[in-house]
Amino acid sequence: MINLKNRFKNIAIDCSWSFTDKTIKDTSYITHAYYTYPAKFIPQLASRLINEHSSKGDIVIDPFMGSGTTVVEAIINNRIGVGTDINEIAYLLTKVKTTTINIDDINKEFRNIQLSLESRFNNSYDTSFEEANKIIPKNDRIDYWFLPKQKEKLSIIFARIAEIKDEDIRNFFLIAFAQILKSCSIWLQKSVKPTRDQNKKLVEPMTAFINQSKKMLKKHSDFEQLLPYEVKHNIDKYRIVECNDSRKLPCNDNKASLIITSPPYVTSYEYADLHQLPSLWFSYLKELSEFRQKFIGSAYKSSKKCDVKSSLAELIVKQLGENKKGREVQSYFADMLESFIEMKRTLKKGGRACIVIGNTQFKGVEIMNAEVFQEQCENIGLKTYDVIRREIPSKMLPSTRDIKTGQFVKANDKNLKLAYPTEYILIMEKI
Repeated sequence: MINLKNRFKNIAIDCSWSFTDKTIKDTSYITHAYYTYPAKFIPQLASRLINEHSSKGDIVIDPFMGSGTTVVEAIINNRIGVGTDINEIAYLLTKVKTTTINIDDINKEFRNIQLSLESRFNNSYDTSFEEANKIIPKNDRIDYWFLPKQKEKLSIIFARIAEIKDEDIRNFFLIAFAQILKSCSIWLQKSVKPTRDQNKKLVEPMTAFINQSKKMLKKHSDFEQLLPYEVKHNIDKYRIVECNDSRKLPCNDNKASLIITSPPYVTSYEYADLHQLPSLWFSYLKELSEFRQKFIGSAYKSSKKCDVKSSLAELIVKQLGENKKGREVQSYFADMLESFIEMKRTLKKGGRACIVIGNTQFKGVEIMNAEVFQEQCENIGLKTYDVIRREIPSKMLPSTRDIKTGQFVKANDKNLKLAYPTEYILIMEKI
Protein backbone atom coordinates (compact mmCIF):
# COMPACT_ATOMS: atom_id res chain seq x y z
CA MET A 1 0.00 0.00 0.00
CA ILE A 2 1.39 3.38 -1.03
CA ASN A 3 1.68 5.90 1.80
CA LEU A 4 -0.39 8.95 0.99
CA LYS A 5 0.35 11.64 3.56
CA ASN A 6 -2.52 13.98 4.33
CA ARG A 7 -0.74 17.32 4.22
CA PHE A 8 -3.63 19.35 5.63
CA LYS A 9 -4.84 17.17 8.49
CA ASN A 10 -2.98 19.19 11.13
CA ILE A 11 -4.52 22.49 10.10
CA ALA A 12 -6.68 23.65 12.99
CA ILE A 13 -10.40 24.12 12.36
CA ASP A 14 -11.31 27.78 12.13
CA CYS A 15 -14.68 27.90 13.89
CA SER A 16 -15.47 31.35 12.55
CA TRP A 17 -15.93 29.77 9.11
CA SER A 18 -18.41 27.16 10.30
CA PHE A 19 -21.22 29.71 10.85
CA THR A 20 -22.82 27.52 13.51
CA ASP A 21 -24.69 30.53 14.84
CA LYS A 22 -26.69 30.81 11.61
CA THR A 23 -30.22 29.40 11.52
CA ILE A 24 -32.03 27.94 8.52
CA LYS A 25 -33.84 31.25 8.27
CA ASP A 26 -30.49 33.03 8.03
CA THR A 27 -29.09 30.74 5.35
CA SER A 28 -32.27 30.71 3.25
CA TYR A 29 -32.87 34.44 3.08
CA ILE A 30 -33.96 36.20 -0.14
CA THR A 31 -33.83 33.86 -3.15
CA HIS A 32 -31.49 31.23 -1.67
CA ALA A 33 -34.41 28.99 -0.62
CA TYR A 34 -36.14 28.74 -4.00
CA TYR A 35 -35.01 25.18 -4.66
CA THR A 36 -33.42 22.41 -2.59
CA TYR A 37 -29.99 21.95 -4.17
CA PRO A 38 -27.39 19.42 -3.00
CA ALA A 39 -23.89 20.30 -1.79
CA LYS A 40 -24.35 24.07 -1.79
CA PHE A 41 -22.38 26.23 0.60
CA ILE A 42 -24.25 28.77 2.69
CA PRO A 43 -24.50 32.38 1.46
CA GLN A 44 -22.66 33.69 4.51
CA LEU A 45 -19.52 31.84 3.41
CA ALA A 46 -19.66 33.33 -0.09
CA SER A 47 -20.47 36.80 1.26
CA ARG A 48 -17.54 36.78 3.67
CA LEU A 49 -15.10 35.73 0.95
CA ILE A 50 -16.50 38.39 -1.40
CA ASN A 51 -16.11 41.15 1.15
CA GLU A 52 -12.65 40.06 2.31
CA HIS A 53 -11.11 39.53 -1.13
CA SER A 54 -12.81 41.95 -3.54
CA SER A 55 -14.17 45.48 -3.85
CA LYS A 56 -17.40 46.99 -5.18
CA GLY A 57 -17.61 46.75 -8.96
CA ASP A 58 -15.17 43.81 -9.16
CA ILE A 59 -15.89 40.70 -11.21
CA VAL A 60 -16.59 37.60 -9.10
CA ILE A 61 -16.80 34.25 -10.90
CA ASP A 62 -18.16 30.83 -9.98
CA PRO A 63 -17.20 28.23 -12.64
CA PHE A 64 -19.39 25.60 -10.91
CA MET A 65 -22.21 27.91 -9.91
CA GLY A 66 -24.74 25.20 -8.96
CA SER A 67 -27.64 26.93 -7.22
CA GLY A 68 -26.10 30.34 -7.84
CA THR A 69 -25.12 31.22 -4.28
CA THR A 70 -21.94 33.04 -5.30
CA VAL A 71 -23.65 34.96 -8.09
CA VAL A 72 -26.53 36.06 -5.83
CA GLU A 73 -24.14 37.22 -3.11
CA ALA A 74 -21.93 38.98 -5.65
CA ILE A 75 -24.72 41.19 -6.98
CA ILE A 76 -26.17 41.77 -3.50
CA ASN A 77 -22.72 43.06 -2.53
CA ASN A 78 -22.49 45.33 -5.59
CA ARG A 79 -20.11 43.15 -7.61
CA ILE A 80 -20.47 41.70 -11.10
CA GLY A 81 -21.51 38.06 -10.67
CA VAL A 82 -20.39 35.66 -13.40
CA GLY A 83 -21.26 31.97 -13.37
CA THR A 84 -21.38 28.83 -15.46
CA ASP A 85 -22.70 25.34 -14.92
CA ILE A 86 -23.10 22.39 -17.27
CA ASN A 87 -26.37 21.45 -15.58
CA GLU A 88 -29.44 23.06 -17.19
CA ILE A 89 -31.31 23.04 -13.87
CA ALA A 90 -28.47 24.97 -12.22
CA TYR A 91 -28.50 27.52 -15.04
CA LEU A 92 -32.27 28.01 -14.91
CA LEU A 93 -32.25 28.24 -11.12
CA THR A 94 -29.42 30.79 -10.98
CA LYS A 95 -31.04 32.90 -13.67
CA VAL A 96 -34.37 32.93 -11.80
CA LYS A 97 -32.72 33.69 -8.45
CA THR A 98 -30.93 36.73 -9.90
CA THR A 99 -33.60 38.14 -12.23
CA THR A 100 -35.47 41.29 -11.30
CA ILE A 101 -39.22 41.17 -11.99
CA ASN A 102 -41.79 43.82 -11.19
CA ILE A 103 -43.50 42.56 -8.05
CA ASP A 104 -46.95 43.73 -9.19
CA ASP A 105 -46.60 41.90 -12.51
CA ILE A 106 -45.58 38.62 -10.92
CA ASN A 107 -48.28 38.80 -8.26
CA LYS A 108 -50.90 39.48 -10.92
CA GLU A 109 -49.74 36.44 -12.90
CA PHE A 110 -49.85 34.31 -9.79
CA ARG A 111 -53.47 35.28 -9.11
CA ASN A 112 -54.37 34.39 -12.70
CA ILE A 113 -52.61 31.02 -12.40
CA GLN A 114 -54.37 30.23 -9.15
CA LEU A 115 -57.83 31.03 -10.56
CA SER A 116 -57.29 29.12 -13.80
CA LEU A 117 -55.90 26.05 -12.01
CA GLU A 118 -58.86 26.00 -9.64
CA SER A 119 -61.15 26.05 -12.67
CA ARG A 120 -59.26 23.31 -14.49
CA PHE A 121 -59.12 21.03 -11.46
CA ASN A 122 -62.74 21.58 -10.42
CA ASN A 123 -64.70 22.06 -13.62
CA SER A 124 -62.82 20.67 -16.59
CA TYR A 125 -60.33 18.19 -15.23
CA ASP A 126 -60.56 15.59 -18.01
CA THR A 127 -60.33 18.17 -20.79
CA SER A 128 -57.49 19.98 -19.07
CA PHE A 129 -55.48 16.79 -18.68
CA GLU A 130 -56.13 15.80 -22.28
CA GLU A 131 -54.72 19.14 -23.45
CA ALA A 132 -51.81 19.04 -20.97
CA ASN A 133 -50.88 15.51 -22.01
CA LYS A 134 -50.01 16.82 -25.46
CA ILE A 135 -47.09 18.89 -24.22
CA ILE A 136 -45.52 16.87 -21.40
CA PRO A 137 -42.41 14.87 -22.37
CA LYS A 138 -42.95 11.24 -23.31
CA ASN A 139 -40.35 9.57 -21.14
CA ASP A 140 -40.65 6.27 -19.27
CA ARG A 141 -38.65 7.73 -16.39
CA ILE A 142 -41.52 10.08 -15.57
CA ASP A 143 -43.81 7.07 -15.22
CA TYR A 144 -41.10 5.40 -13.13
CA TRP A 145 -41.16 8.21 -10.56
CA PHE A 146 -44.76 9.44 -10.65
CA LEU A 147 -48.00 7.58 -10.03
CA PRO A 148 -50.59 8.10 -12.82
CA LYS A 149 -52.89 10.42 -10.86
CA GLN A 150 -49.99 12.56 -9.63
CA LYS A 151 -48.64 12.77 -13.17
CA GLU A 152 -52.03 13.95 -14.42
CA LYS A 153 -52.29 16.71 -11.84
CA LEU A 154 -48.70 17.84 -12.33
CA SER A 155 -49.17 17.93 -16.10
CA ILE A 156 -52.09 20.37 -15.75
CA ILE A 157 -49.94 22.69 -13.61
CA PHE A 158 -47.01 22.33 -16.02
CA ALA A 159 -49.21 23.14 -19.01
CA ARG A 160 -50.60 26.24 -17.32
CA ILE A 161 -47.09 27.51 -16.58
CA ALA A 162 -46.19 26.99 -20.24
CA GLU A 163 -48.95 29.45 -21.22
CA ILE A 164 -47.21 32.36 -19.45
CA LYS A 165 -45.96 34.75 -22.14
CA ASP A 166 -43.29 36.57 -20.13
CA GLU A 167 -40.19 34.33 -20.08
CA ASP A 168 -38.85 35.59 -16.75
CA ILE A 169 -42.18 35.04 -14.99
CA ARG A 170 -42.62 31.66 -16.67
CA ASN A 171 -39.17 30.55 -15.48
CA PHE A 172 -39.99 31.75 -11.97
CA PHE A 173 -42.99 29.42 -11.75
CA LEU A 174 -41.06 26.57 -13.42
CA ILE A 175 -38.68 26.64 -10.45
CA ALA A 176 -41.66 26.55 -8.07
CA PHE A 177 -42.85 23.51 -10.04
CA ALA A 178 -39.39 21.90 -9.91
CA GLN A 179 -39.26 22.27 -6.13
CA ILE A 180 -42.48 20.29 -5.51
CA LEU A 181 -41.63 17.35 -7.77
CA LYS A 182 -39.80 15.25 -5.19
CA SER A 183 -42.62 15.43 -2.62
CA CYS A 184 -45.14 14.62 -5.38
CA SER A 185 -43.14 11.61 -6.59
CA ILE A 186 -42.40 8.22 -5.07
CA TRP A 187 -38.75 9.22 -4.59
CA LEU A 188 -37.90 8.32 -0.98
CA GLN A 189 -38.36 11.71 0.64
CA LYS A 190 -35.42 11.70 3.06
CA SER A 191 -32.99 10.14 0.61
CA VAL A 192 -30.63 11.96 -1.72
CA LYS A 193 -30.15 8.69 -3.59
CA PRO A 194 -32.65 7.86 -6.36
CA THR A 195 -34.66 5.31 -4.35
CA ARG A 196 -38.37 4.58 -4.79
CA ASP A 197 -40.84 4.36 -1.91
CA GLN A 198 -44.06 2.73 -3.12
CA ASN A 199 -45.77 3.44 0.23
CA LYS A 200 -44.84 7.10 0.38
CA LYS A 201 -47.51 9.57 1.48
CA LEU A 202 -47.71 11.99 -1.42
CA VAL A 203 -48.59 15.65 -1.22
CA GLU A 204 -51.36 17.25 -3.26
CA PRO A 205 -49.66 18.90 -6.29
CA MET A 206 -51.97 21.91 -6.51
CA THR A 207 -51.59 22.73 -2.81
CA ALA A 208 -47.83 22.23 -2.91
CA PHE A 209 -47.41 24.43 -5.99
CA ILE A 210 -49.50 27.29 -4.61
CA ASN A 211 -47.68 27.21 -1.25
CA GLN A 212 -44.25 27.10 -2.88
CA SER A 213 -45.14 29.97 -5.20
CA LYS A 214 -46.27 32.09 -2.24
CA LYS A 215 -42.99 31.44 -0.43
CA MET A 216 -40.99 32.40 -3.49
CA LEU A 217 -43.02 35.57 -4.05
CA LYS A 218 -42.16 36.74 -0.54
CA LYS A 219 -38.47 35.89 -1.05
CA HIS A 220 -38.48 37.68 -4.41
CA SER A 221 -39.87 40.81 -2.79
CA ASP A 222 -37.10 40.66 -0.16
CA PHE A 223 -34.50 40.24 -2.92
CA GLU A 224 -35.79 43.24 -4.88
CA GLN A 225 -35.62 45.42 -1.77
CA LEU A 226 -32.09 44.34 -0.86
CA LEU A 227 -30.56 44.62 -4.33
CA PRO A 228 -28.53 47.82 -4.83
CA TYR A 229 -30.29 50.37 -7.08
CA GLU A 230 -27.60 50.37 -9.77
CA VAL A 231 -27.58 46.56 -9.95
CA LYS A 232 -31.36 46.27 -9.96
CA HIS A 233 -31.71 48.59 -12.94
CA ASN A 234 -28.76 47.11 -14.88
CA ILE A 235 -29.09 43.43 -14.01
CA ASP A 236 -27.72 42.14 -17.32
CA LYS A 237 -24.54 44.11 -16.71
CA TYR A 238 -24.08 42.81 -13.19
CA ARG A 239 -25.31 39.22 -13.69
CA ILE A 240 -23.73 37.08 -16.43
CA VAL A 241 -24.62 33.39 -16.29
CA GLU A 242 -24.34 30.65 -18.90
CA CYS A 243 -25.13 26.98 -19.22
CA ASN A 244 -21.63 25.96 -20.18
CA ASP A 245 -18.51 24.05 -19.25
CA SER A 246 -16.31 25.35 -16.43
CA ARG A 247 -13.47 25.42 -18.94
CA LYS A 248 -15.26 28.07 -21.04
CA LEU A 249 -15.83 31.01 -18.73
CA PRO A 250 -17.62 34.12 -20.09
CA CYS A 251 -14.89 36.51 -18.97
CA ASN A 252 -11.97 38.12 -20.79
CA ASP A 253 -8.35 37.52 -19.82
CA ASN A 254 -7.03 39.16 -16.64
CA LYS A 255 -10.34 40.79 -15.67
CA ALA A 256 -11.70 38.93 -12.61
CA SER A 257 -10.72 39.87 -9.08
CA LEU A 258 -12.13 36.81 -7.37
CA ILE A 259 -13.29 33.26 -7.98
CA ILE A 260 -15.42 31.48 -5.39
CA THR A 261 -16.45 27.95 -6.21
CA SER A 262 -17.21 24.53 -4.77
CA PRO A 263 -16.31 22.00 -7.46
CA PRO A 264 -18.12 18.67 -7.68
CA TYR A 265 -16.50 15.74 -5.92
CA VAL A 266 -15.29 12.58 -7.63
CA THR A 267 -18.17 10.62 -9.22
CA SER A 268 -19.99 13.88 -9.86
CA TYR A 269 -22.69 12.15 -11.91
CA GLU A 270 -24.26 11.39 -8.52
CA TYR A 271 -25.13 15.08 -8.50
CA ALA A 272 -26.76 14.65 -11.89
CA ASP A 273 -28.96 11.89 -10.53
CA LEU A 274 -30.37 14.26 -7.92
CA HIS A 275 -31.74 16.55 -10.63
CA GLN A 276 -33.55 13.82 -12.53
CA LEU A 277 -37.12 14.90 -11.79
CA PRO A 278 -37.15 18.49 -13.10
CA SER A 279 -34.73 17.48 -15.86
CA LEU A 280 -37.27 14.92 -17.05
CA TRP A 281 -40.20 17.34 -17.02
CA PHE A 282 -38.22 20.11 -18.71
CA SER A 283 -36.87 17.71 -21.41
CA TYR A 284 -33.25 18.20 -20.34
CA LEU A 285 -32.86 14.46 -19.79
CA LYS A 286 -33.60 11.64 -22.21
CA GLU A 287 -31.16 8.89 -21.26
CA LEU A 288 -29.57 9.00 -17.80
CA SER A 289 -26.20 7.68 -18.97
CA GLU A 290 -26.06 10.37 -21.66
CA PHE A 291 -26.99 13.01 -19.09
CA ARG A 292 -24.19 11.86 -16.79
CA GLN A 293 -21.53 12.11 -19.48
CA LYS A 294 -21.47 15.90 -19.32
CA PHE A 295 -20.27 16.08 -15.73
CA ILE A 296 -16.73 16.47 -14.42
CA GLY A 297 -14.96 13.16 -13.83
CA SER A 298 -17.79 10.99 -15.15
CA ALA A 299 -16.90 7.34 -15.63
CA TYR A 300 -19.11 7.45 -18.72
CA LYS A 301 -16.57 9.60 -20.55
CA SER A 302 -13.60 8.14 -22.35
CA SER A 303 -10.52 8.48 -20.18
CA LYS A 304 -6.98 8.79 -21.44
CA LYS A 305 -3.75 9.01 -19.54
CA CYS A 306 -2.51 12.57 -19.24
CA ASP A 307 -0.33 14.77 -17.05
CA VAL A 308 -2.51 16.00 -14.17
CA LYS A 309 0.39 18.10 -12.79
CA SER A 310 0.19 16.49 -9.39
CA SER A 311 2.43 13.72 -8.11
CA LEU A 312 -0.06 13.15 -5.29
CA ALA A 313 -2.90 12.64 -7.78
CA GLU A 314 -0.80 10.11 -9.65
CA LEU A 315 -0.16 8.19 -6.41
CA ILE A 316 -3.88 8.17 -5.58
CA VAL A 317 -4.77 6.85 -9.03
CA LYS A 318 -2.02 4.22 -8.80
CA GLN A 319 -3.28 3.04 -5.43
CA LEU A 320 -6.85 2.75 -6.73
CA GLY A 321 -5.57 0.59 -9.58
CA GLU A 322 -6.51 -0.04 -13.21
CA ASN A 323 -10.25 -0.16 -12.71
CA LYS A 324 -13.38 1.97 -13.11
CA LYS A 325 -12.75 4.00 -9.96
CA GLY A 326 -9.13 4.62 -10.90
CA ARG A 327 -10.24 5.87 -14.33
CA GLU A 328 -12.89 8.10 -12.75
CA VAL A 329 -10.40 9.76 -10.41
CA GLN A 330 -7.84 10.16 -13.21
CA SER A 331 -10.49 11.80 -15.41
CA TYR A 332 -11.67 13.98 -12.53
CA PHE A 333 -8.25 15.41 -11.75
CA ALA A 334 -7.53 15.96 -15.45
CA ASP A 335 -10.80 17.85 -15.89
CA MET A 336 -10.18 19.91 -12.78
CA LEU A 337 -6.69 20.86 -13.98
CA GLU A 338 -8.21 22.27 -17.16
CA SER A 339 -10.71 24.19 -15.05
CA PHE A 340 -7.93 25.69 -12.92
CA ILE A 341 -6.05 26.77 -16.06
CA GLU A 342 -9.19 28.55 -17.25
CA MET A 343 -9.67 30.19 -13.86
CA LYS A 344 -6.10 31.49 -13.98
CA ARG A 345 -6.74 32.95 -17.45
CA THR A 346 -9.61 35.10 -16.19
CA LEU A 347 -7.93 36.34 -13.00
CA LYS A 348 -6.08 39.64 -12.94
CA LYS A 349 -2.68 39.86 -11.25
CA GLY A 350 -3.29 39.60 -7.51
CA GLY A 351 -6.71 38.09 -8.10
CA ARG A 352 -7.66 35.14 -5.92
CA ALA A 353 -9.42 31.82 -6.40
CA CYS A 354 -11.26 30.47 -3.35
CA ILE A 355 -11.87 26.76 -3.86
CA VAL A 356 -14.13 25.05 -1.32
CA ILE A 357 -13.48 21.30 -1.30
CA GLY A 358 -13.29 18.35 1.07
CA ASN A 359 -11.48 15.02 1.05
CA THR A 360 -13.08 11.60 1.04
CA GLN A 361 -12.11 7.94 0.97
CA PHE A 362 -12.74 4.96 -1.28
CA LYS A 363 -11.90 1.40 -0.20
CA GLY A 364 -9.34 2.66 2.27
CA VAL A 365 -7.70 5.04 -0.21
CA GLU A 366 -7.68 8.70 0.82
CA ILE A 367 -8.89 10.89 -2.05
CA MET A 368 -7.14 14.09 -1.02
CA ASN A 369 -8.86 16.55 -3.33
CA ALA A 370 -7.73 19.65 -1.43
CA GLU A 371 -4.05 18.72 -1.42
CA VAL A 372 -4.16 17.70 -5.09
CA PHE A 373 -5.89 20.94 -6.06
CA GLN A 374 -3.27 22.98 -4.24
CA GLU A 375 -0.47 21.12 -6.03
CA GLN A 376 -2.15 21.51 -9.42
CA CYS A 377 -2.72 25.23 -8.89
CA GLU A 378 0.85 25.84 -7.77
CA ASN A 379 2.18 23.88 -10.77
CA ILE A 380 0.32 26.17 -13.19
CA GLY A 381 1.68 29.32 -11.55
CA LEU A 382 -0.70 30.23 -8.76
CA LYS A 383 0.58 30.67 -5.21
CA THR A 384 -1.09 29.61 -1.97
CA TYR A 385 -2.45 32.66 -0.13
CA ASP A 386 -4.21 30.72 2.64
CA VAL A 387 -5.75 27.36 3.52
CA ILE A 388 -8.76 27.40 5.84
CA ARG A 389 -10.22 24.29 7.43
CA ARG A 390 -13.89 24.46 8.39
CA GLU A 391 -16.60 22.17 9.70
CA ILE A 392 -19.63 21.67 7.47
CA PRO A 393 -22.51 21.13 9.90
CA SER A 394 -25.29 22.12 7.51
CA LYS A 395 -24.11 21.32 4.02
CA MET A 396 -26.77 19.32 2.17
CA LEU A 397 -24.70 16.41 0.93
CA PRO A 398 -24.85 12.65 1.43
CA SER A 399 -22.61 12.31 4.46
CA THR A 400 -21.72 8.63 4.56
CA ARG A 401 -20.13 6.11 2.20
CA ASP A 402 -19.89 2.36 2.35
CA ILE A 403 -16.26 1.54 3.11
CA LYS A 404 -16.15 -1.32 0.60
CA THR A 405 -17.98 0.22 -2.37
CA GLY A 406 -17.50 3.94 -1.81
CA GLN A 407 -21.14 4.58 -2.67
CA PHE A 408 -23.36 6.98 -0.72
CA VAL A 409 -25.62 5.06 1.68
CA LYS A 410 -28.26 5.61 4.34
CA ALA A 411 -27.05 6.92 7.68
CA ASN A 412 -28.17 3.77 9.51
CA ASP A 413 -26.32 1.33 7.23
CA LYS A 414 -23.31 -0.65 8.44
CA ASN A 415 -19.71 -0.13 7.35
CA LEU A 416 -20.04 3.63 7.17
CA LYS A 417 -17.47 6.36 6.88
CA LEU A 418 -18.28 10.03 7.24
CA ALA A 419 -17.65 11.41 3.77
CA TYR A 420 -17.07 15.11 4.41
CA PRO A 421 -16.79 15.95 8.17
CA THR A 422 -14.68 19.02 7.35
CA GLU A 423 -13.65 20.80 4.20
CA TYR A 424 -11.04 23.28 3.10
CA ILE A 425 -11.09 26.71 1.52
CA LEU A 426 -8.00 26.94 -0.67
CA ILE A 427 -7.21 30.54 -1.47
CA MET A 428 -4.86 30.69 -4.44
CA GLU A 429 -3.44 33.95 -5.83
CA LYS A 430 -2.35 34.86 -9.34
CA ILE A 431 1.19 36.21 -9.30
